[in-house]
Amino acid sequence: MKTELEDNKVDEILINAEQLSKRIAELGTEITADYDADDEVVMVGILRGGIMFMADLARHVDLPVIFDFMDVSSYEGTESSGVVRVIKDLEENIENKNVLIVEDIIDTGLTLKHVVDFLETRDPASIRVCTLLDKPERRTEKQVEVDYNGFEIPDKFVVGYGLDYNEKYRNVPYIFVLKPEVYE
Repeated sequence: MKTELEDNKVDEILINAEQLSKRIAELGTEITADYDADDEVVMVGILRGGIMFMADLARHVDLPVIFDFMDVSSYEGTESSGVVRVIKDLEENIENKNVLIVEDIIDTGLTLKHVVDFLETRDPASIRVCTLLDKPERRTEKQVEVDYNGFEIPDKFVVGYGLDYNEKYRNVPYIFVLKPEVYE
């Protein structure tokens, strides 16, 4: 699969598997240091792209962690539609709890802003945000606060390590730029 991918689909590998692993371990250490040792954290994974990142990140967080998930969509193909829809809400009651939103990528910031505002209405003790990838030049929502940022990347369409194009390439263990002819 990798040879076929590299020959036919990969325009550029932005972040290899080793870089991902190293940075995710560092993020886990940073997160652990920012809470008290007995603090419980509700890790809210944003489906589906954030699953791999959340699973690997949780292994490096030395705190009691509860997993929950939201499915939130604002994308159609390769572009944000501008309309945020909550497809699956949390099952966990987050009132008076520490919430860590785990996101695969922040692009315009619209989806993340919506999720943070939505969860703040439930009176959590705190809300922090951890993203694997950040495209700051695409940001339209300046109010978006990111507490933990894995990698800042250029404004390119990326897939792999949970990120997809039409539900494909999520299982690739690195982040890459898909050749434009694949999605145009």
